[in-house]
Amino acid sequence: MTAPMPAVVVGGGSGIGAAVAERQRTAGIEVLTWDRSGGDLECDILDPEQIEAATADTVARFGVPGLVTVTAGIGHSGLLADTPAEDWDRVVGVNAKGVWLVMRALAGPMRAGDGGSIVATSSVSARLADQSMGLYCASKAALDMLIAVAAAEWAPEVRVNGIAPGVTDTPMLGRAPRSGAWLEGVAERTALRRLGTADDIAEAVEAIHAMHWMTGQIVPCDGGLSLHSPIDPLGDHRV
Repeated sequence: MTAPMPAVVVGGGSGIGAAVAERQRTAGIEVLTWDRSGGDLECDILDPEQIEAATADTVARFGVPGLVTVTAGIGHSGLLADTPAEDWDRVVGVNAKGVWLVMRALAGPMRAGDGGSIVATSSVSARLADQSMGLYCASKAALDMLIAVAAAEWAPEVRVNGIAPGVTDTPMLGRAPRSGAWLEGVAERTALRRLGTADDIAEAVEAIHAMHWMTGQIVPCDGGLSLHSPIDPLGDHRV
């Protein structure tokens, strides 16, 4: 029997990344997590030198990975008219540039070896205009196009897809009260009537990695949150 391909989870120290790593380990897959803190390897995805070092260390430890999941990212809120210019560099830098740098670094040895699958974490906000989240929306929209172009350029050796969660109960939500009006309202607007969990998204990531005839796709996983327009036709036309 062929041993399962080893896996790398970037952002695997907490949240969705930790859930992905746990599911893969349960399936008997050897997993190495990268994170700024709490991973097997320390790596800041804004630093190309750290990415190169983590890639070399990964290959030295257990060979070329066949499964790569990139969940590293940051949130942001702020109106476009009020947000400091430097926030653009930070948010787009992490969520788009940083993810691209990681995918590029790991795709190199994968393409030279036996190939494999990359799944990057996007968001339903890449295609929904969320007021007060413009920079985050833009960063994830950029990532969606990077995923599509990478899938075209790195085929047939490497498949590249994305997962687009809705509002998910992870540390990225910060101190927002889970029983507060905002998150309770999100759960109420979601078809499945709850927030997503890290394991909900990890389950979908696992499925995407296993779909060998799919590449360049962004798969929504939001419990039906994006089924509805944010405009309430019976109330105020506001988000």
